[in-house]
Order: sequence, then structure tokens, then C-alpha cells
Amino acid sequence: MINPAILLTPGPTPVPEAIRKLMAEPIFHHRTPQYRKIFGDVSERLKKVFLTENPVYTFAGSGTLAMEAALVNFHSAGDKVLVVENGKFAERFTLIAKAFGLNPVSLKVPYGEAPAPRQIGEALAKDKDIRAVCVQLCETSTAVLSDVKAIGEIVSKTDALLIVDAISGLGADRLETDKWHVDLVISGSQKALMLPPGLAFLSVSPKAKARMATAKLPRYYYDLRHYEKSIADNDTPWTPALTLVLGLQKSLEMIEAEGVDNIFRRCAENAQYTRDTLQKMGLKLFSKAPSSTVTAACVPEGIDGEKLCKIMRDEKGVVVAGGQGEQMKGKIIRICHMGAIGRKEIETGLGVLEETLKEMKSSSGSSCCCSCK
Repeated sequence: MINPAILLTPGPTPVPEAIRKLMAEPIFHHRTPQYRKIFGDVSERLKKVFLTENPVYTFAGSGTLAMEAALVNFHSAGDKVLVVENGKFAERFTLIAKAFGLNPVSLKVPYGEAPAPRQIGEALAKDKDIRAVCVQLCETSTAVLSDVKAIGEIVSKTDALLIVDAISGLGADRLETDKWHVDLVISGSQKALMLPPGLAFLSVSPKAKARMATAKLPRYYYDLRHYEKSIADNDTPWTPALTLVLGLQKSLEMIEAEGVDNIFRRCAENAQYTRDTLQKMGLKLFSKAPSSTVTAACVPEGIDGEKLCKIMRDEKGVVVAGGQGEQMKGKIIRICHMGAIGRKEIETGLGVLEETLKEMKSSSGSSCCCSCK
């Protein structure tokens, strides 16, 4: 690989030098006033990114751990949960629910499309036993943005909890947790927060907290009752990912300095630039409801998307993501525009993409028609 590579994947995203330097400093013990001061600061600053007054719990683990915590802490065996399945990561909610003896009700939406809020309203009206609704802010596998605001209005009028997976979208696509009536927001460190993987986050509304008192599913490591007690003392119940928390403090300082609204605007502008440039190349956008987090485009007919990504990565030092799952593997590419990724990196990456496509078309004799149907 050519170094340093330009990283345009939707996670992990580039880690700024100031954060890397801080995380390289000598480590210290975490059960100290020094750490509790830092963790207390981080816990409050996270609320500004989540746009919430609710507590935000921090776990040592990946985003999937927080997805699991969002289901297990608030349900009992046999509870029905409505899962809006419009991509590979949305489908993970169903797998987790089944693993813990919940009863997932799948609302299947074609890949590349966003769920219609009315569909969710109809499902809730049809089945009053549904205890939660699981949706994606940005479905990373398809680059689709959901209308969480409209969905929140609907779910808030029921007893169901609204669970939003914002692992990739938080800090890039607008999500107003409290105003939009979102009960549980899930996120991770390796996306717009500009950190390596290893931290997961979960914000919890008062409505969700009340439900937690009656939940009977077994849990231990991510049992929020432990975290609730510890966060009051600016601490965690188990050993924290200390170095990542130090990096998170710096990341949140950088986000505050730029301003959350300015970041939303920058990501939206870079996303539009990416979409416009891809279409000028003759590529078809995969998402019918584009996200400011990541853009997905269909590769031309006759071009192997996996080979395209491999050439760009190994020979030209630009790393983009391919498609996931049988339906999208080798057929789409995904380019990220969140976190520390700027216009310069995007311009370079798109230039390399165009160059590589021309080379592959020339050698294969393919047309400009796209493989996505």
C-alpha cells in the first residue's frame, strides 16, 4: 500500500494528528481524580453532540455492544420489537433480538430506500404489543438517511421506545435526540468522532429509563444499572478504554471549536459535491435518500467493484469501501465524507476513482451502464 493512504471508508475514519499525539502520551491509572475529571468532562460534552440532556453512557467495546445494550436493558423475553430492515446493519438488530429471546417483527424496505414513516405508524397501529422500534439514522451499507424526526413524532405517541442506530451518522447527519423524541441513541468512536474503534455510546431518555426497571433479560457487562451508579461519580463500573477516552476529550474539543451545526453543514456540502462528481462520471447513485455521512454509487456494468477497491487501495493509496452482502457485494462503492475528511481528500479520492475506472473500462471494454438495477 502507498503511505500515507487516503482513508475514505465509513469507519474507521482518519484520526487527526492532535488526537494521535495525545493518545501516545504515557498512560496513568484510571481509578484516580485525574481520570474522573476527564471522564466527567467527556460525559457532559457528548450530550452536545447527541443534542440531548439525557445521560450518555460510554462502553469499552464496538458499536454492536451498544446495539445489544439498547435491546437487553429495556426488554423481557418474548417482547416484540419492530425492526426496520433496509440494510445489513439494520438487519443486525433482528439477529440480536433473536439471540436474546425477543420477538422481532421485520419491516423490510428495499436496499437503497428509506422507510416511509407512515409504514411504521401502520405497523404500530396494527400491533399494540410492539415494545420498541429500531431504525437507522444512516444505514451505512446503503448510504440511506432515515427521516428520524417524522418517525419520532409517530413513535412518541405510543408506549414503544424509539431506538436509533447512529453509529455512523452521529455528528454528520443531523439528529436532534430530545426534540425528535428518540429514546435510545447508539453510536461508536470510529466514525464522525474521529477516533480508533473501541468506544460505544448509548443515550437514554426518561421514558426508556422507566422501562429499564421492569426489564428482565439477563445482562451483566452492559447492565446500565451499574453504569448509572458509576456515572454519578464520573466513573465507569469496569476498566475503561483509558487512551480512547483521552482521545475522545480532544475530539470533542475539536468538534465544539468548529461547532456542531457547522459540521452538519460541511458534511452536507461535501456529500453533495461527492454525489455531483460521481454523477458527472456517469455513475448512478445507489441511495434514493442520500446521507451526509457516506455516499454509495453503482459501479459500471462489467466492472468488478471489489477489484476496483483493491486497485485503488493497494496501487494508488486511496481506500474506499465496497458493497456488503450478496445484493451489493462487488456492485457498489461507498465514499465517506464525515469526521476529519475534508474536500481535498475527497477531490483526490474521486480523481483516483475516475482514473481507475477508465483504466478498467479500457482493459475490459465495458460500457458506462451501471450494475445496480
